[in-house]
Amino acid sequence: MRIAVIIGSTRPGRRGAAVARWVHRLAAERGDAVYEVVDLADHDLPHLDESVPAAMGPEHYTAAHTRRWAETVASYDGYVFVTPEYNHSYPGVLKNAIDYLYAEWHDKSAGFVGYGLNGGVRAVEHLRLVLAEVHVADVRDQVGLHCFTEIDADGEVRPAGNQVEVLHRMLDQVVAWGGALATLRQR
Repeated sequence: MRIAVIIGSTRPGRRGAAVARWVHRLAAERGDAVYEVVDLADHDLPHLDESVPAAMGPEHYTAAHTRRWAETVASYDGYVFVTPEYNHSYPGVLKNAIDYLYAEWHDKSAGFVGYGLNGGVRAVEHLRLVLAEVHVADVRDQVGLHCFTEIDADGEVRPAGNQVEVLHRMLDQVVAWGGALATLRQR
């Protein structure tokens, strides 16, 4: 089982990389899957530049960056999306990355770690709707980190309350659903 921890922001000074490192560190200790950080900043995805919609199939991908992104996304059984909340939603760069592909997302599981003034909850709610359209099964539990009280000035995550417990519950669900959906991915 391979799970990508996707950093959903490329903004300079972002806190997403620190949050993803925190998620990855705790996830890697579990031993139930291989967890890898996937940073959108490492993928040169200009604003969607494919002339044919991704739903028409990967044989229509024309750009090398699309094919590389497709290989990356397709190689995972599930995802943990680390997303900030910008203006009551998630970043455009994450929407763009999702929109580039279609079949590569199908029958995978997803969990969420949001961060922001309200723990990124509105960003995650919007993200759930978009992922449903590309056939991603999202899990119930999600982590919501307050950017001023749970991420310090040095970028270190200092979760309050039961955030670590919630993270592990969410990861349990991502792994379980990722495994359960394997038979659908094999068709």
